[in-house]
Amino acid sequence: MLSVLSYGRLVARAVLGGLSQTDGRDYSLISASYGFGKDFRKGILKKGMCYGDDACFIARHKTADVLGVADGVGGWRDYGVDPSQFSATLMRTCERLVKEGRFTPSNPVGILTSGYYELLQNKVPLLGSSTACIVVLDRRSHRLHTCNLGDSGFLVVRGGEVVHRSDEQQHYFNTPFQLSIAPPGAEGVVLSDSPEAADSSSFDVQLGDIILTATDGLFDNMPDYMILQELKKLKVSLLDISFCFYMMKTNSHFNAFYCCSFQTTNYDSILQTAQSIAKQAHDLAYDPNYMSPFAQFACDNGLNVRGKVTVLIKIVYC
Repeated sequence: MLSVLSYGRLVARAVLGGLSQTDGRDYSLISASYGFGKDFRKGILKKGMCYGDDACFIARHKTADVLGVADGVGGWRDYGVDPSQFSATLMRTCERLVKEGRFTPSNPVGILTSGYYELLQNKVPLLGSSTACIVVLDRRSHRLHTCNLGDSGFLVVRGGEVVHRSDEQQHYFNTPFQLSIAPPGAEGVVLSDSPEAADSSSFDVQLGDIILTATDGLFDNMPDYMILQELKKLKVSLLDISFCFYMMKTNSHFNAFYCCSFQTTNYDSILQTAQSIAKQAHDLAYDPNYMSPFAQFACDNGLNVRGKVTVLIKIVYC
């Protein structure tokens, strides 16, 4: 998922007479997502926001914008369990909690914990495991609060450089931290971590920051320099954002409807970039001549691995 940070309440602010006092304005995210499943040569969005065994969500509340990605553990397929069911249900539950306002922006671990325990108490049988990453933008404080369990993760990019990122959590090679629901009697056999074990952080964001959230299929196949090359394509759209607010402040005939069209343009640009990054990561995963760091580690451990990827891109705006 890609998001770009900007300011919210454009129409209201314009009508009230200006966009002064930068520190008092709420921040929001323009977001887009794209992905591939292991079995697809095209980006196919399943029911909900699911790509293969990956799932994601974008939810907005009056206090915050919240995004999440989860990667269902594929090994459950060997036991007749669809891995996507667990990750998709977890993300849908977290999304609902946010929309109902049952969360604190500074505590994304609380969202993950509440969502997971709802799954444990669900009367409908559900088995599976998943990694998870949740990113929360507190609109008023301009702080990004995150939690990451396992090997999905996020990057914050500013000025063409990575200024903040998640830390991967692995028990050992190719065995990330994960939330699980095991069959009755197998609770001690199936690997399962507590949501409270998620790595959490807080970070001050700025307008135009790019927040990329993705499953391991991206980070396993594309090093930072490749990702940053793709994100450079968003520079023009960021200039559009700056021009929009400058014109609204200095020209009474330039109204918020123009800004709406600019935001639409920015969404299209973000979506195209998310598609480009996801496609490149997917193609590299299947390229027999490309040796990614993960592929090298897999070969060292006697494995032949191919992957799937979900990418969410966000830009901070006002």
